[in-house]
Amino acid sequence: MAWKAVLFDMDGVLIDSEEYMAKTGVRALKKYGIDAKESDFAEFVGCGENRYVGGVAEKYGVPYRTEMKDYLYACYGEHVKEEANIPDGVLDVLHTLRARGYRLAVCSSADRVKVLMNLSAIGAEESLFDQLVTGTDIKNPKPDPEIYLTGAASLGLAPSECIVVEDAPSGIRAAHAAGIEAIGLATSFPADYLRQQAQPEYLLPDLKSILTLL
Repeated sequence: MAWKAVLFDMDGVLIDSEEYMAKTGVRALKKYGIDAKESDFAEFVGCGENRYVGGVAEKYGVPYRTEMKDYLYACYGEHVKEEANIPDGVLDVLHTLRARGYRLAVCSSADRVKVLMNLSAIGAEESLFDQLVTGTDIKNPKPDPEIYLTGAASLGLAPSECIVVEDAPSGIRAAHAAGIEAIGLATSFPADYLRQQAQPEYLLPDLKSILTLL
């Protein structure tokens, strides 16, 4: 079946923010007496910030509180435009897919406030996408399929009519659980790791490479 829509994860796909996010997480958790390391956050990439921050806090024996996430977002927003990396040609990719007739959606486990920060950082208008589905809109973060099932339904499409673009094993697993094929981008994790952990149908080095497939 020909795909009719592309469902994008945000962090690590439309913006390379994982390194900056980990640095921000270290900074934010210091406020709560936690001397975290950037590497502590890797296993929680793609799981939403409640788990991203909470999982690391719990590693250090500190109960998670929602204010930790709120402070993380406040710190993140201060320098995202300067510190996060913008993928080469991201806007060209989005506009080209539009011109080719695809419908576009963001499906990110991050809260809506962070998704909007990231769209602003890459210079993309919210109207470029048909739908934004965020962690604010769902109960179960990736690898649960809820976010991608919601994304497909919001476009009025069957899951099989969509394809997902992801950078993290948890997101690829979420796509598969929803019955959607996945393009894995080796932007946040090595290609071999993505293949071993999640078996995406397609494995590409970067965002602009998806135009060779779609």
